[in-house]
Amino acid sequence: MRLEFVINNSIRVHPMALVKFNELTDAKAKAEIEQLTRHHPDKRRYFIDHLAEAVATIAAAFHPHDVIVRMSDFKTNEYASLLGGKQFEPEEENPMIGFRGASRYYNERYREGFRLECEAMKRVREEMGLTNVKLMIPFCRTVGEAQRVVELMAEFGLKRGDQGLQLYMMTEIPSNVIRAKDFAKHFDGFSIGSNDLTQLTLGIDRDSAIISELFSESDPAVIDMITSVIASAHATGTRIGLCGQAPSDDPSFAKFLVEQGIDSISFNPDALINGITNILGRGA
Repeated sequence: MRLEFVINNSIRVHPMALVKFNELTDAKAKAEIEQLTRHHPDKRRYFIDHLAEAVATIAAAFHPHDVIVRMSDFKTNEYASLLGGKQFEPEEENPMIGFRGASRYYNERYREGFRLECEAMKRVREEMGLTNVKLMIPFCRTVGEAQRVVELMAEFGLKRGDQGLQLYMMTEIPSNVIRAKDFAKHFDGFSIGSNDLTQLTLGIDRDSAIISELFSESDPAVIDMITSVIASAHATGTRIGLCGQAPSDDPSFAKFLVEQGIDSISFNPDALINGITNILGRGA
């Protein structure tokens, strides 16, 4: 479950615009936010309440089975499109590899926004009792950054191991693969993000139509990356799965993942039956 979908469709307001509501300079945005949050004297509670409710709805539906919630991974241009967002976001030439993911969480530009995310997840797990929720950190560039974010989450009340809390990390940067055994010291599981891993392994902007024909999760370099990180996860006893388009589009890619002994594979809803058929065809 990706938090940015909830933020974009249900909350619609930039978290920092709620934290610093009285400092907003955009009168139109401020008026819209005031209307949306009219039942919340403390604007921050609007974010926490709505995010917790959305996550709890999914977590309760699947309880007691695990629900992995990925913390926010908007890019700066996407955050800027939220109500009040332009005031808090820098303009970047390439947001795809810019100020996104884990690097935002401890940065003063967004730290208090991340606190709201953590407070919402703490409410889901502790007040609502939905401890089947696991949390996942996206786009974590270095082992040092991983340690910093895990420590910050503990400061915000989400300590790894407390009430069985497990933390996962997206594996979508070559550094995540190369240093997988070191990242495993800070996380209970990995989820391979095949789209970004392909993009960064091949040096391709996946939003560029001009070179899109070169983008392939089945490229030998990407296959080597995935093979390597699955082996490292097995060696450290770390659960590993994959989320991305490739297994839905390409049965041979799903077959490859099963042969490598991956723990889980995600499929698009319309490809789920074919995906299960492919997996069962390998005797898994």
